[in-house]
Amino acid sequence: MEGAIAMKVTSTGLQTIHKAAGDSVILNCSYTPGPLDTGELDIEWSVVSPDSTQKDQMLLSYASSTQYQHDDRSTVGGLSFASGDPSNGDASLLIEQLSPAHTSTYQCKVKKSPGVDMQKTSLVVMVKPSVPKCWLRGEELIGEDVSLHCQSAKGSTPLKYTWRRESVGPIPAAAMQNSVTGELRFSNLSQSFAGIYLCEVNNAVGAQRCRINLKASKPPNRAGVIVGTFVGSLLLIFILLVFIVLLYWKLRNGRYNEKEFSNEIREDALPPDRRSVSLRSGRTSRGPPSVPYSEVYAEDAIPFDEGSACFPSSSSHGHTPVKHTALEYNSKYGYAV
Repeated sequence: MEGAIAMKVTSTGLQTIHKAAGDSVILNCSYTPGPLDTGELDIEWSVVSPDSTQKDQMLLSYASSTQYQHDDRSTVGGLSFASGDPSNGDASLLIEQLSPAHTSTYQCKVKKSPGVDMQKTSLVVMVKPSVPKCWLRGEELIGEDVSLHCQSAKGSTPLKYTWRRESVGPIPAAAMQNSVTGELRFSNLSQSFAGIYLCEVNNAVGAQRCRINLKASKPPNRAGVIVGTFVGSLLLIFILLVFIVLLYWKLRNGRYNEKEFSNEIREDALPPDRRSVSLRSGRTSRGPPSVPYSEVYAEDAIPFDEGSACFPSSSSHGHTPVKHTALEYNSKYGYAV
C-alpha cells in the first residue's frame, strides 16, 4: 500500500563513538516494523569494509529465533546482542573488553519482508593517556629563559597538552605554550612568574595531570664568583709549591745526613791491635792456670804465735829455720788466707 510506513531503525545518537581500551560499549539499533512487514525477522551486524569492492564482514545475526556468530571476534571480543531477545525491537550490539582492534564502522541491518532498514555507527577505540611527567629546563634565575615541559608516555593520538597556573592568577601573558609538544616557555624570568603550574594531557577518552613548582631566585654575583675562583686557584698553586719545596728539602737533607754519618763511622773506627788480638787469642786457647784449693775449716787450723818459729825435723839436713805467719779463714773465699 502506497504511503504505508515500512521497517524503520529508530535509534538516534552519535554516529561516531569514542571509547577507551578495556571499556564496554553498546551500539544502538532499535527498530519498528511497518504494518505490512509480516515476513520473517532477520537481523545482521557486520563490519563495513573500507574498500567498496570488498564484501562486508558478518559478525552476528539473528534469524528464525536463533542467534548466529560468524567471526572469531564474536567470542573473543565478547560480541553479543545487548537484549536477551532481539525480536522485541532492540537489536543493539554489546562489545566487551574493547581494544584498538575493534575500531571499525559497524552496520546494523534489520529486515522483515517486505520492509528493510539499516544504520551505520563508527567506533573508535583509543588508549587513555598515561600520567604525564613534568620537568623544567634552564636555571630558575631572574632574567633567564626557562621552559616547563609535560609529556605522557602512553595514549592514543591526538594528545592535547594544556598548562594552567594554580596559584596567584592566570599564566602570564608573556608565556608561550605549545599544546602539541607540552612546552610552556618563559622569557626573562621574573618573580611574578613564580608559582605552581599544572599540566593536563587529554584525548577523546581520558585525561591525566602533573604539577611543577616554578621558582625565581636572584642570580649570584658572577664577578665575586670569578674572583673567588681565581684566588682559590692561586692559593692551591701556592700550597702545592710549598709542599714540593718541603719535600725536596727533606729528601736532600736526609741524603746529606746519611752521607755524614757514614763518614764519621769511617773516621772513628781504628784498626785492631794485632798483638792484643794474638794475646787474647792465646789466653783463650790456653786458659787460666789451674790452682787447686782445699777447703780449710776453722777448727782444723793450727794457731801460731806471731813470734814463734817452726823448726824442721832432723831430716831437714841442717837448713835454716823458716818463720811462718799464722793463717786466718776467710768466709768470702772459703779457705784460709
